[in-house]
Amino acid sequence: GMYEGDSPQPMTEFNQNKQTGQRSVEQYLESQGLPYTAFRPQYIYGPTTNKRDYLDWFFDRVTRDRVCPLPNDGQQPASVTRAEDVAGLLASVVGREHIAAGKIYNCGTDRFYTYEQICHMAASVCGTQAKIATYNPKDYDLPKGAFPFRNTPFFVTPEKAKMELGWAPRYDLAQDMGWYLESYKAAGKMGAPMTFEADDMILGSRVY
Repeated sequence: GMYEGDSPQPMTEFNQNKQTGQRSVEQYLESQGLPYTAFRPQYIYGPTTNKRDYLDWFFDRVTRDRVCPLPNDGQQPASVTRAEDVAGLLASVVGREHIAAGKIYNCGTDRFYTYEQICHMAASVCGTQAKIATYNPKDYDLPKGAFPFRNTPFFVTPEKAKMELGWAPRYDLAQDMGWYLESYKAAGKMGAPMTFEADDMILGSRVY
């Protein structure tokens, strides 16, 4: 991510940045006086994204009647944005180049859901009840990717793009969960063999 993990939430374009490759390019373009517009996307889902982990994690467990272990209290908001909204934000610069030149924009929805809410939404479209357990990540030596999001709140505000570029998100994760379940089935993941070593480490012998 572009922003430091301890940044105030929601994160604006003025939050403290990490010195990433993208930031280095932005600084170089600024130093050369070259026109550019930079976008900082966050968690993306949709038919044209190359990463399914964010939502598959919940469906992997809900469709197998497994407990969803959520870090900390599970109330951390996330901005999970559909790919078409990301594309729409990038395209909104056309015709507004004089406004967007030299600007940086957060690229994310303005509709935030907590990890617990996402779990309940996934269970609802599957016609079942969510099973949730919370845990302290510091108590476990978990492998990378054990949970697809950050353990702490980490979400951006797109207000700058909305005000300056006239952009607004068209999609809502809550309304897309039914569609996503069908895409999950089409990907062959429904009922496919899976292992859950990290979950088993967290849950141990507890019964829920």
